[in-house]
Amino acid sequence: MLRRAVACSCALALGLSAVLQPAAAQNNLPALGDSDSADFSVGAERKIGDEIMREIRIDPDYIDDPLLFEYLQSVWDPLVAASRRLGNITADIDQRFAWQPFLVRDPSVNAFALPGGFVGVHLGLIAITATRDELASVLGHEMSHVSQRHIARSITGSSRRSLVSLAALIIGLLAASRSNNPDAINAVVTGTQAASIQSQLNFSRDMEREADRIGFQVMVAAGFSPGGMAAMFEKMETSNRLNDFGGFPYLRTHPLTVERIGEARSRASLAAVGPRVSVLDHTVAQARARILMDKRVDALRRWQGRDADVEGSAADKLLNLYESAEASSLLRDWARADAAFAKALAITRASPNSSARAERAVALTQAQSLLDRGAPGKAKELVRAYAGDGSRPVMLLSAQIALAEIPAVTPDSTDLKARASDLQTWVALHPDDALAWGSLGQIWGRLGLPLRALRAEAESRYALGDLLGAVDRLRAAQRFARSGGPVDFMDASVVDSRLRDIEAQRRQIELDHRAGR
Repeated sequence: MLRRAVACSCALALGLSAVLQPAAAQNNLPALGDSDSADFSVGAERKIGDEIMREIRIDPDYIDDPLLFEYLQSVWDPLVAASRRLGNITADIDQRFAWQPFLVRDPSVNAFALPGGFVGVHLGLIAITATRDELASVLGHEMSHVSQRHIARSITGSSRRSLVSLAALIIGLLAASRSNNPDAINAVVTGTQAASIQSQLNFSRDMEREADRIGFQVMVAAGFSPGGMAAMFEKMETSNRLNDFGGFPYLRTHPLTVERIGEARSRASLAAVGPRVSVLDHTVAQARARILMDKRVDALRRWQGRDADVEGSAADKLLNLYESAEASSLLRDWARADAAFAKALAITRASPNSSARAERAVALTQAQSLLDRGAPGKAKELVRAYAGDGSRPVMLLSAQIALAEIPAVTPDSTDLKARASDLQTWVALHPDDALAWGSLGQIWGRLGLPLRALRAEAESRYALGDLLGAVDRLRAAQRFARSGGPVDFMDASVVDSRLRDIEAQRRQIELDHRAGR
């Protein structure tokens, strides 16, 4: 599982921080103008990151939860914007790197940066943070590893390993760590020269301090509380000291020191206090992460029982009620779920520290619960209040509700056509959204447009890094187009063009692997 990759990759894969355990990316410092630097250019770093992400996206612990990802993005985007304003994200890496966070279903407390600007976040990290400022401090730190190009600086000048070999090494470590067998990890290390370059890939103390300093500047410039970093450091250090059971792999790759904690406190005391942000936004995300990171029945039963604890602040009450409501839904205890949802919604509507986003998140979770129990009409009633807000969670849930309400092929359905239009507009701007492509494929199929449905299925597979699956669906689309039925010429042309592009990409990847580039 991805969580096992954390400890292993952290040690080797470019100082990777955890989860699927990759490494921290980097970006901004001097150009490292020696000849070795050319071996790990901005383009080469992105190429390795893309290679690793193709493996990560098809892993079962890679998770795309629309509500939780939207919240993560709401913390991440201001940090990226602030880093650009401060000049940390420079022109040479701004467009070349991905600047994409992603979620990993893992209860351990970790986050990690990969080459090329991908940053993974364990659900366990979100679950332990009490405020968005604490989460922002970790994301800002990881982003600074990327913007300062710490991975490249760790590798260049020390090794001329091929890009493919380096990516394969990291992926091999991830696979070995997922085997739950420490011997497998050791075998990868000893069998690949990994031991000889491990020290080159781990971040130095100076790099960690630099990421702390720049990450702090970025989070404050983005409007987060300056105390978030010190609070997060203290929480991790105390928790790990009192109960070190391996649940804090982040500290193995980013070891805390008295000096780092002291510097964080000092910076916080000197910085101006940022604007207050809704507490309950983060509370809902924290509760959702706790439920999604462990769906075993015994764990769900524990979360379900939280509805009995209704003491404390509005945030405490909401945390307990949301956990109980979502756990009850997964356990199909609908009456108990609805009771907890009703109380949670009341809190989001009454609390001065709430926001429309917190209320909407609870309402959409209840709508999903209604859909899961076969009540799409009631789910639609809840979602209707948020129709037109342009958000991804509302768009995707609305599509699933429409599909549930119209189970047969219905070419003239105005609702399905409206949902298809929304999704088409979205994927035109976000072509890497596998869930959106998947929903669009289902809707096109329901509208009696099989060629478009097959193409959307292919794009969904492609977005997940499954190039073979994408080719298979596009070839099926070609066969359908040539079968003699009514086919739109433009749709068939798009299928042919995409198939050529993806097959060319597959061939190039194979050539790179054979050439060891």
